[in-house]
Amino acid sequence: MKIDELDKKILYYLQIDSKKTNKEISNDCGLSVTAVYERIKKLEREGVISKYVALIDPEMVDKKFMVLCQIKLVQHKKEILTRFEKEVTGLTEVIECLHVSGDYDYILKVLVKDMEAYREFMVTKLTTLNHIASTKSIFTINKVKQTTSIIL
Repeated sequence: MKIDELDKKILYYLQIDSKKTNKEISNDCGLSVTAVYERIKKLEREGVISKYVALIDPEMVDKKFMVLCQIKLVQHKKEILTRFEKEVTGLTEVIECLHVSGDYDYILKVLVKDMEAYREFMVTKLTTLNHIASTKSIFTINKVKQTTSIIL
């Protein structure tokens, strides 16, 4: 799908506030409400817009301790990778899992209450997964930038 400048404007406004009405977006973009509606529906149908979500402040729900956990697997066989990925998706503390290149195979972004909760997560959940050779935890000090917006 080719995304033109008007689509980019609509996506920009939706990323800022997905609760904006079609009328508000039409005023911002200089299009009719119907044209905005049709473009948004096309962007959804084509998968450019995958879903709408509410972003929650982790501190407000007592999940302010963020850890980046690097995982090294014992082997790189397809069945081991697939099994690990399936198992890690079931861990609610893991909000992101990235398969990466380099010294480690995966990086997990983990959100928990505090250091004690992270230790509990490591001992009772993460290290019980099969095929993990080693882990390395990086504790975040301060969040400098976080965004969900993709600039087009």
